[in-house]
Amino acid sequence: MNAPLNHPLPLLDLDVLRTFVAIAETGSFTTAATAVYRTPSAVSMQIKKLEDILGRSVFARDARSVSLTTDGEMLLGYARRLLAINREAVSKFIVPDIVGVVRLGAPDDYGERVLPHVLKRFAQSHPSIAVDVTIDQSINLRRRMDDRALDLTLLTNSYKASAIGAEVLLTEPIVWAAAKGGCAHLRDPLPVSVWEEGCVWRAGALEALGRQGINYRVAYMSAHTAGQRAAIMADLAVAPLPGSFLGSDMVALGPADGMPEIGNYSLAMVVTPDASAPVKAVADHIRATFEVFRNTGKF
Repeated sequence: MNAPLNHPLPLLDLDVLRTFVAIAETGSFTTAATAVYRTPSAVSMQIKKLEDILGRSVFARDARSVSLTTDGEMLLGYARRLLAINREAVSKFIVPDIVGVVRLGAPDDYGERVLPHVLKRFAQSHPSIAVDVTIDQSINLRRRMDDRALDLTLLTNSYKASAIGAEVLLTEPIVWAAAKGGCAHLRDPLPVSVWEEGCVWRAGALEALGRQGINYRVAYMSAHTAGQRAAIMADLAVAPLPGSFLGSDMVALGPADGMPEIGNYSLAMVVTPDASAPVKAVADHIRATFEVFRNTGKF
């Protein structure tokens, strides 16, 4: 739509732009509707309004997918900038000017998957707070909390034995992850890739193999998620992973494949009892991130 030079251009609604960005990032009108707390029909109406204002289609839609058009890709950059400016401006007036340093701990797996999202959003809303991150095994992070070396931390726990004082953020099953089309699970002894001693996924997986009398060998051991994925994708071994960690190039094996069920685990957060305002702010952002994940399946 080309308006005359002497005619005021229409104003874009930030709420509509927020919905537009949510759809672009999730690839789904339904998932985005949950993220912005609207019904799918309301979201569709917002996008129709946006396209009417611009006189362009911003999404290409078919029965199975939603993707950005060329105009939509151009708008996405503007939308993110406008929303960032809005957050910055509003935070100057309604968000307390909190300053300080927060010492945050996280296991390697969630440090890789979740913290980038949390830290990015937190930096936008609380630019004066620095977050000092420690990545380690859950057992060591718990010790650091007890020694007052951390202000808050994420921990992985067995579903039946959550850490004292921990707030459970997520509970999900541990599955046997294997390369799609791979044959590692057919070998005898079964090649298994596991974390170091003290990992709740390792303990649950090896106990399950022992209960079923499956002969196995630890073929690969790494304290990092990237190493586990490498062993799986090379079809060197199978590995216990949370169901949400599986990518499109992996499959979950179960009883039908001769693999025992492992059970559930929980991800929990522990916050120091005398938490300062900056620590509470980080904890709130982590809670919000996992609430979105529970509703949408995406961080």
